[in-house]
Amino acid sequence: MAERDIPDGWSSARRTQSDEMARLFNTEQSANHEYGVPVTGSSSKSVLSKNKSNSKKNLPAKASSGKLPRWLTSWVLWAFLLAFVPGTIGFMAMAILFKLPTAPNCPSIFWPLASASVRIHCAQLAASKETVKDLLQAIDLVKKLPQTHPLRSEIDRNVEDWSRTVLQLADESFQAGRLEEAIEIARKLPEDVSVYKLVEDQIDSWKLTWAKATDIYKEAEGELREQRWQSAFMQSAKLLRLNNRFWSSTKYEELNNLIITAREDGEKLAKAEDLSKTRNVDQILEAIKLARSIGKNSYVYQKAQEAIPDFGLRMLALAENKLEQRDADEAIYIAQRIPPISSIEPETTDFISLAEAQRNAWTGTISGLEAAVASAQQIDSNRPIYQKAQKLIASWQLEIEDVSRLERARTLASQGSIGDLSAAIAEAKMIPSNNPRGREARKEINNWASQVQTIEDRPYLERAEELALYGDTSSLKGAIAEASRIGRGRSLYREAQKKIAAWNSKVQRIEDQPYLDQARSLANSGDLIAAIGTAKQIRSGRVLSRQAQRDINEWQAEVSARDNWRRAREVALGGTPNALSQAINLARRVPRGTGLRSDARIAMDQWSQQLFDIARTQSQSDIVRAIETAKLVPKGTQAYSAAQQQIGTWRDYLNPPEPEPIPEPEPQTVEPSAPEPLPITGNTL
Repeated sequence: MAERDIPDGWSSARRTQSDEMARLFNTEQSANHEYGVPVTGSSSKSVLSKNKSNSKKNLPAKASSGKLPRWLTSWVLWAFLLAFVPGTIGFMAMAILFKLPTAPNCPSIFWPLASASVRIHCAQLAASKETVKDLLQAIDLVKKLPQTHPLRSEIDRNVEDWSRTVLQLADESFQAGRLEEAIEIARKLPEDVSVYKLVEDQIDSWKLTWAKATDIYKEAEGELREQRWQSAFMQSAKLLRLNNRFWSSTKYEELNNLIITAREDGEKLAKAEDLSKTRNVDQILEAIKLARSIGKNSYVYQKAQEAIPDFGLRMLALAENKLEQRDADEAIYIAQRIPPISSIEPETTDFISLAEAQRNAWTGTISGLEAAVASAQQIDSNRPIYQKAQKLIASWQLEIEDVSRLERARTLASQGSIGDLSAAIAEAKMIPSNNPRGREARKEINNWASQVQTIEDRPYLERAEELALYGDTSSLKGAIAEASRIGRGRSLYREAQKKIAAWNSKVQRIEDQPYLDQARSLANSGDLIAAIGTAKQIRSGRVLSRQAQRDINEWQAEVSARDNWRRAREVALGGTPNALSQAINLARRVPRGTGLRSDARIAMDQWSQQLFDIARTQSQSDIVRAIETAKLVPKGTQAYSAAQQQIGTWRDYLNPPEPEPIPEPEPQTVEPSAPEPLPITGNTL
């Protein structure tokens, strides 16, 4: 019966308070009977029977007809009635005895006329569903009951429990991450319930926790945008300490997943940056591909999007570099490989258009230049590259005129005569030096002028070569004079100067060789002074001057060696230590490689030995003097080692080492001995 009364709009309730409801409902029924309140909705059979009997009493009784009908006198009828009526009455009594009151149908009740028992029953039924809507409805049903109601204490206790349950459900919404819903639920509680004083404090607590969580999340996001992953992780860990399940679990996991994804994307972007700096087209394309793989939800997405145009511009810079090297095909190929990037696509398109125009212009033909002009004229005036295109167009138009003049000049120069070459030069000179083909024109003019000079000067050089064939001094000088007619700066000037230098060398050799031969002959005869004088007649800078100077140096060394050797022998004759030492020093000046060096070496050993012998003789009377004499023996002579050893011996003799101190004997412990007996003398008694 109770299940029938659950309204369709209410969810199935958990019957956690079924016993309490039945008790309250029965208590209310008793109270209502006590105060004379009828039970609303009662439909028991006893009441219906009573009403029926009352209605029968009000009907008028029929007049008896006198004689009973025949069926009333039938014993079969009375036997049946005696058996049926008591059983029926007993059955109905038992049915009435065991029948419970019918539960009210809450959704169909008109509440302004509903009794207190019905309100309490329906409130408990609604509250048992434990939803915010039903709990608030339960509170609303019973809070209007009079304060004098016999169940007021029970009602107040239930209202308190239901209010706390509503606040708890609001907190569950907050824990689930629905802050506004939690606040809305909490504020639906009536202001006159005792729990309401906790509502604003609870809401403030929720808002404070939510604000802290939001700030932590935003700070972590800021760290992510700056690619400070460790700091972002530290910020996310703060969410674990918040008293909110939604932020400490769901949002924490969400933030950590974002950090991991952002870090992976950051590593992608860093790799892309490194690849883009290699100045390799394929690697820059790989960098763009990596940057584009970073999703829109990534915190690195914005930086990746900002980096992609930079990568494209680096490719465009490589293309421009190739174009500066006049490699238009490679430049266009690189630019065409740049992926579609909206911010630089117009710039790329303009570059390709202008590069194709320049490629046509670099063919150097009039048709190529005209095609270049036509292509560049297609660039719109609102494009950044428009001014550059206009300058190139003006340059190419001038170049078309220059090419026409150069073609005419080259046609003239191809005839090869001085007149034709001069005419070609005159035509090319009409091209200004600041024109696009001005440098090329100057180069052709110089070439043709060189041809003219060659034609003009070749006869001088040919005549000079014919004269030089005779080989004598006068012929060679004549050849030099003829070739010198070719002035500086002329096309054959260097060739002429080279031949003049060769012919001058021949003339100088013919003139100076006799002096060198005579000097060498004098040196061989032993007259070195005369040989030196003769060789000095060959002036510095002439062909044989180096040979002459080399011989002079050799002869002068020999003269110096002879002089030193002579003086050394003369000084050594003195025989004193100083004389012998001076003789050794003079002998040392004899240069190595001369014939006298070996004689000087032998003499130095002999004089050194004499010094050592003198020192040993002096040691017999004066060791100090002997040491000073022995010191004069020079290093490198045969007597040097013996002299140094002897000096050491003499010094040791003069300065003997101090004797080592004799160590004091260690004290010894002497055991006492028996006294010696006194000597026995003749006077002893």
